[in-house]
Amino acid sequence: MSLAFFTTWIILPLLGLGLLITFIRVVRGPSLPDRVVALDLMATFIIAISAVYSISSNQPSYLDAAVVLALITFLGTVAFAYYLHRRGTDA
Repeated sequence: MSLAFFTTWIILPLLGLGLLITFIRVVRGPSLPDRVVALDLMATFIIAISAVYSISSNQPSYLDAAVVLALITFLGTVAFAYYLHRRGTDA
């Protein structure tokens, strides 16, 4: 069993399934923080899919996209935490 076969037929479908389950949490999340955490997890799954596909296809440019998405996701998470902090002290 080669690495390309393993990533194409086992790892990528499992990551896609995790992405689908996380999307269900985004839709059904009872509160805003639950939805934001689910969106953060979706971004993490997309980063993992990009990294696995980069390794599978031997194209390192997908890793650059994964790093950029990780930085943007981190900034979004920090901004949301700051928003929750400000909302908690002002309310």
